[in-house]
Amino acid sequence: MFSKPVEQIYPNPPEGLDPAQLDEARVPQHVAVIMDGNGRWAKKRALNRLRGHKAGIEAVRETIRAASDSGVRYLTIYSFSTENWKRPDDEVEGLMQLFAKTMLAEVDGLHEEHVRVKTIGDMSRLPDDTREAFEEAWEKTRDNDGMTLVVAVNYGSRQEILHAVQAIADRAAADGAAPEVDEALFEQDLYTCDIPDPELLIRTSGELRVSNFLLWQLAYTEFYCTDVLWPDFDRYEFLRALLAYQNRDRRFGAV
Repeated sequence: MFSKPVEQIYPNPPEGLDPAQLDEARVPQHVAVIMDGNGRWAKKRALNRLRGHKAGIEAVRETIRAASDSGVRYLTIYSFSTENWKRPDDEVEGLMQLFAKTMLAEVDGLHEEHVRVKTIGDMSRLPDDTREAFEEAWEKTRDNDGMTLVVAVNYGSRQEILHAVQAIADRAAADGAAPEVDEALFEQDLYTCDIPDPELLIRTSGELRVSNFLLWQLAYTEFYCTDVLWPDFDRYEFLRALLAYQNRDRRFGAV
C-alpha cells in the first residue's frame, strides 16, 4: 500500500515516465538489489573507488524511501560479498568504516520511518565496530512494523547453502537418523528463513550476472537490469523497475 499518493512519492518525473501507471495492488512484496557501478562511476570522474562507494549512499537512501513509500515490504541490498575480500586492503577497510559510519548515522531516521533493519551473511569476519553498528541497528529497529531492510554483508549464496546443508547434517548426526529433506526443511537453515523470496531483482551498471547472490531464492524472480551506474540510481529508476516488473507475465513454469 502506498504511504501517500503516488504523485507525491514520484514528483516531477522525467518525460515519458508516468507514476500513475504504477498499480498499487501489484507492487512486489520483496525487491532485491545488486548495487553495481560505484567503481566505474568514480573512475569516470578520476576519483578513487571509495569516493564512488560514498556517492552510492544517496542512491541507497533514495531506494529505501521509494521502496517503503511504494509499499515494498522487504528490500534486500547486496552491500558486500564473500568475494569482495579480494579487493585491495585499503578499499575493504574503507568500506567497513563506511558501513559502520553510515549505519550509525541512518538508524534513527530509519527507526522513525518504522523500517526494520536486519543482516544476512557471516558477520563473524567483520571488524568489531562494523558488526556492532549492524547489531545496534537490529536491536533498535527489530520491533518495527514497516518495511524490512535486509543488508547482505559478507554474504555468499553458495556459502549460505553449504551452511544450511551442514546444519541439517549436524542435527542428523546428533539425532542418529537422517531426516526427510524437502524445501521447507532446507529453507529453515537459510539466512533468509523468515523472508519471502524476491519477486524482483534489480542490477545496475549493465552487468548480466547474479554474482553469488540469493541463488536458491531467485528461482522464479523477475530480473531487471539497467545500464545506470549505482550512484546515479534514484527513485525514478526504481519506478522504471517496478513498472517493468508489472508488465511481466509471471507463469512459474505453467502455460
